Parts: sequence; C-alpha cells; structure tokens
Amino acid sequence: MMHNAPSETITCRFCGQRRPAASLDRADSGDESSGFVSVLDLHCMPLANRLLEAEELDRPDPRYPLRLVFCKACGLLQITETVPPETLFRKYTYFSSFSDTLLENSHTLAERMIRQRRLGPDSLVVEAGSNDGYFLQHFADRGIPVLGIDPARNVADSAVARHVPTLAEFFTAELADQLAEAGKRADVFVANNVLAHVPDLNGFARGIARMLKPGGMASIEFPYVVDMIQQLEFDTIYHEHLCYFSLTVAERLLRQYDLSVTGVERLMIHGGSLRLTVEHSGTAQPVAGVEHLLDEEKALRAHRPDFYQGFSERVDRLKQRLTMLLSGLKLQKKRIAAYGAAAKGTTLLNYCGIGRDVIEYVVDRNPHKQGRFLPGTRLPIFSPERLLQNAPDYVLLLTWNFADEILDQQAEFRRRGGKFILPVPEPKIL
Repeated sequence: MMHNAPSETITCRFCGQRRPAASLDRADSGDESSGFVSVLDLHCMPLANRLLEAEELDRPDPRYPLRLVFCKACGLLQITETVPPETLFRKYTYFSSFSDTLLENSHTLAERMIRQRRLGPDSLVVEAGSNDGYFLQHFADRGIPVLGIDPARNVADSAVARHVPTLAEFFTAELADQLAEAGKRADVFVANNVLAHVPDLNGFARGIARMLKPGGMASIEFPYVVDMIQQLEFDTIYHEHLCYFSLTVAERLLRQYDLSVTGVERLMIHGGSLRLTVEHSGTAQPVAGVEHLLDEEKALRAHRPDFYQGFSERVDRLKQRLTMLLSGLKLQKKRIAAYGAAAKGTTLLNYCGIGRDVIEYVVDRNPHKQGRFLPGTRLPIFSPERLLQNAPDYVLLLTWNFADEILDQQAEFRRRGGKFILPVPEPKIL
C-alpha cells in the first residue's frame, strides 16, 4: 500500500530552505550554495521497525518514499519524507538491553561520567531517547537521580520496571521548558542515537540548551555520515533516520543555541559513530580533536556535494554482488537464514529484493520480535536457538554492526560448519 506520494517540495530540516522536488541537482552539477542534490533513491519502502503479527500478513505494508538528499546551503544529508513520529515510535520493538556491546559500552561511559562530573545524590542525569533504561540504570544504581524521556510507551514501561523514572514523551523545546520551570535541569544530558530521529532539529538543540544547568554537559552520539558513505552503509537509511550528521553540521546546529562542542570521540559502534561533549558556550574550551576532525572533514569535502557523488552507483553494485552470491548458493542447494530482525535488515532485504525464495527465516535475541514477521519480505522471526536446531548452511548477518558479538555467541553453530555472510561494505563469507 502506497501510503504517501513523494513530497512536491523539499524543506531542509536544519536551515529551512525550500525547493521543488523536481529541481533536484546531480552531485556534479556545480558549486552553487543553494538547492538539494539527490544522493540515493530507495523508492517506496515499508517502515523498518513495523514488525507484523500473523494476522496482518494478508494486508499490504504501508510504504513511504525513501529518498536521500544533500542540502547545499547547510551541508545536511537527510531524507525527504517525514512519517509521523507517533506512527514510528509509540509502540517500538527495539530494546537496547539485548545487545551485550551496548550494555558494556553504556556501563563504561556512565562510570566515566560519574567520575569526571563528580555526580552524586544532588545531581540529575536526563536522557532523551532513553529506551528501556539500559544506560540510566547505571546512574540510578549508584543513587544518582535520573530521568528518562522516550515516546515508546511499551519501552518506557520496561524502564520504569527497572526503577528508571521515565516520561513517555518526545523530547521537545516545549517539554524542556516545562521541566526547567519545574526545577529539573540536568548536570548531564544524554542523547545517544536520537538526534538522527528528530524532525525538529532546531527545537531539539534549543531544548538541550534549556535543560542544561550552568556548567552542565551534554553527551550526544550519532552515526557518522563520513563512515556511512565511505563504508557503503546504505542499509542504515530508513524512515526513522531523518538526518545523517558530520561534525561540521552538528557543530553549526548547536552553535546557533550558544552550545559549544568541547570534545569529540570517534567510535566503532553502529558502523562508525561520533560522540560529542557539548557545553554552554564560554564555560569550557574545546579540545584539539574537535578542530582536527573539522579540518579532516574540510579536506574530504564532506560539506560539499561531490563527497556524495557515486554513492548510488556503488550501492547498486553492492546489491548486484550480494544477490549474485546468494543466488549462487541457492543453485548449490544451500539453505540460508538471516540473523537480526533489525531496521537495517528491512532496508537491505527490500532494496535488494531478497525474500522467502532465498532466505528461510530470521533469528533475533529480542523476544519482543520473535513470533512476528519482517515488513515487506514477511520472513518469520525466531530465537537464535533455531540455528542449531535447524542447521542452515549460511546465515546472512543483517546486524553486521554487532558482528563480533554475534559470531562469539554463535561459536557452536560455526563449529558445526555453519557460515555467516557479511553484506557490507563488500559481501563476503566469514
């Protein structure tokens, strides 16, 4: 079911410039400072995290255009369509606590924040997009007051059950004003992998500035657009991810609200991410790494359209190589399953046209996903134990961003001769 026709007008989510969609330029069409460049068109896609119940299998999936463009005025890479956030996030199937890697990283980061910011019972840690409380629990367990903010009611309920107070709301400038007026301003404000989901970027940044106490610090983490383009991570494009950030663009956004990026870390997680330390302007000096990475991006021309030139063609070649590999295995009568009922898997399978004629089923550790079906492909989802019970020859690793963790967990399957296929940046059998 085509739920939405492509927008006739494109409006930048950061700088607000508007152009007719029909006026999209090519990446090599000049050095003008306005307009949009088409980077990749995935056409109409189902909603990546809208897993299906059995009774829904006879109904068509809602599909929305999924088109990636670059704004030449401000440098933001973004998709053109906005699916209503209520549709995407009120009932959510992604629970962070089912990733050992995320849990380990969150514990390490929490301990570092507690030590460096000298947090205690008189402090407050606020997290937007707090999911099931997987991060804030480390502060709460140490007697440090916390407040989670997450619009997914089912996920927020899980956080409350682990004694993490959580508002089932979207974080907005208006909510920040309400909390600040009620005396709830943060010593530490956390936004891990939420900035890309925000329709109102300016409101979100203003909300952070309002929420922070004088001398407070925000930690903002997001997938890094340079890694996405260079490593061909096209499957991280789906309707929940509205924007894809460089440090250059993120710094410009925050600076408008008197927020300064005082630190930056490059992380391996999620195929490559940045973690920014952000403070009120004038309260701290940036470390050398910030200017160094800004200079790197300038040298790469990540702020210009030509950095994105050829991405669509490279994605199409990857699709051809992956489908040829899988087709060859099927001709050899090999049985293939997939690991990870993740959003990126929905994008990859649907764009590449890989369905039940190739993949028999998907496994996932998250019990909230088991017994349901992937959108578009209708692949059934089981627990990982099925790999040992059913013994497919190959498993397509859809959650490649947790490859090391999953390969360790599936040591017995591999010992018995099972093999994994890594789809990006180059399809290969592990």
